Amino acid sequence: MFDRLREDIHCIFDRDPAARHSLEVLTTYPGLHALLFHRLSHWLWTRRLKYLARLVSYVARWLTGIEIHPGATIGRRFFIDHGMGVVIGETAEIGNDCTLYHGVTLGGTSWNKGKRHPTLSDNVVVGAGAKVLGPITVGHGARIGSNAVVIKDVPPGATVVGVPGRVAGGADDARARREQTARQIGFDAYGTTRDMPDPIANAIGQLLDHIQAVEDRLARIQELLATHGIEVPESRPGQGEPANPDKQLDD
Repeated sequence: MFDRLREDIHCIFDRDPAARHSLEVLTTYPGLHALLFHRLSHWLWTRRLKYLARLVSYVARWLTGIEIHPGATIGRRFFIDHGMGVVIGETAEIGNDCTLYHGVTLGGTSWNKGKRHPTLSDNVVVGAGAKVLGPITVGHGARIGSNAVVIKDVPPGATVVGVPGRVAGGADDARARREQTARQIGFDAYGTTRDMPDPIANAIGQLLDHIQAVEDRLARIQELLATHGIEVPESRPGQGEPANPDKQLDD
């Protein structure tokens, strides 16, 4: 028991630069207190003393502001930073070395019995205010951004942001492609800033995607014509007509 407690304290030092010494962590960190209460309530829950288990979790919620159902399964070196408003449901499963920040909900999306809460694999970090809902799996080493709402499985190592949650890498790749297209046609790429209202940003993004698709198709047509010995004069946006507009392609 003391070895587990020592391990819990050490993991807090690893993840919270504000921690100064063990006594401070042991006496003033509600995330640690909630975890210790949960171990007691979970022990009672697994021995069918469910009313006592719920009573212990209720007291823990009142003292710490963190609500962990006694039925939830939590691995080693689990850290809740700040902690106020964290809710972890009955069938939630949390792996080793996971971190949750304040306002996180590991909740359900139905009233059906059985598995209805998320499973977090090892080394998962869930940012402040994020909601991870339903019997989904968050892969090893994944990151959930602050205030994201995640309702689908998350691949290992991915970073998920937004409402609904989406893998950030794909969005970043699409944004980079759109900005490159915008530069090619002389469009101000600032028109697609993240601060822009979503409907307008989406419309401009779709327009840029369409332009890129047309550019790709024209490039393929030009390559096909070149294989038949036909050269098409190049024309850049804003340059007007080609240098020799009277030249026939079938010369």
